[in-house]
Amino acid sequence: MNGEVQYISSMGELVRKDNTLQFRNNEKHRNLPVEIIKEIYCLNEITVNSKLLDFLARKGIILHFFNYYGHYSGTFYPKDKYRSGKLLIKQVDKFQNNRLDIAKTIVRGIGINIYEVLYHYYKHGKSGVKETVDWIRKEFYTNVEKADNIKVLLAVEGELWLKFYAAFKYFLPEDFIMSKRVKRKPDNPINALISFGNSLLYAKTVAVIYETHLDQRISFLHEPTETRFSLSLDISEIFKPVIVFRTIFDLVNNRKIQVEKHFDQKMKYCLLNEEGREIFIRAFEGRLESTFQHPTLKRKTSYRNAIRLDCYKLEKYIMDEQEFIPFSLKAGY
Repeated sequence: MNGEVQYISSMGELVRKDNTLQFRNNEKHRNLPVEIIKEIYCLNEITVNSKLLDFLARKGIILHFFNYYGHYSGTFYPKDKYRSGKLLIKQVDKFQNNRLDIAKTIVRGIGINIYEVLYHYYKHGKSGVKETVDWIRKEFYTNVEKADNIKVLLAVEGELWLKFYAAFKYFLPEDFIMSKRVKRKPDNPINALISFGNSLLYAKTVAVIYETHLDQRISFLHEPTETRFSLSLDISEIFKPVIVFRTIFDLVNNRKIQVEKHFDQKMKYCLLNEEGREIFIRAFEGRLESTFQHPTLKRKTSYRNAIRLDCYKLEKYIMDEQEFIPFSLKAGY
């Protein structure tokens, strides 16, 4: 796994020890390589103090927190390194005057990537997905263009995701077929996988945007709110089919994740157990680090870097009016 990213899945305490980091619990003390770490993911109850947070801030390390159910809780990161008043003003201007155009571009990008994911299964004999593939090609893009406000556009996006979920029954085992999307609390194995994967991707996107001049609070598809970084929602939506769902489909169809081994199922919710989380994280990080031939750069790059490149493309659109074209799985193969 990438040494720049550390995951902590056990309960314990994260402390500064001399000039390094140490994770402690009743079983062991583990030193973390502070000089190369960029992000730490706390997937269980982790105790921290202000001395540690000050140390992390000086080292430029981002700390993500997740709750018991695997949902993203929040991020501690050092004060913004790349504040730009000029870009902030222009980002607000784009929100006020070009929001719908940018939002449509994002939704089209989501549709393109879902289409490519499903078309892969269609090419390999899963003919049941043809109805959804044809709908995307023949109706979805037209519906996006017709949307005259954000509310209508979000309804179009919502229909896209519902049709995507409904297609799972054609290529996933019966144990992982989705009856409906349940987020909080996930009620079955497939919802547990989606919720955990989406939370990880959202946190990754928060960290990537932190390294740019973009303001996390000013989004285009999702409503800006005081309780979350809504621009991270915009960007991460584009990559969910590529990173989260392809990871899930690989793990499930190759029986690397199994219902009877890797989930804790209670009366009203279902969660990955510790072994299941570790398997998912390894696959998720592997997906982020896998490479493809970038059509513009003319060289191989990782999906992790593709998220960063989309943020830079959005910056260039805001500052220089360069066309914003989100990552396309079709172009990225």
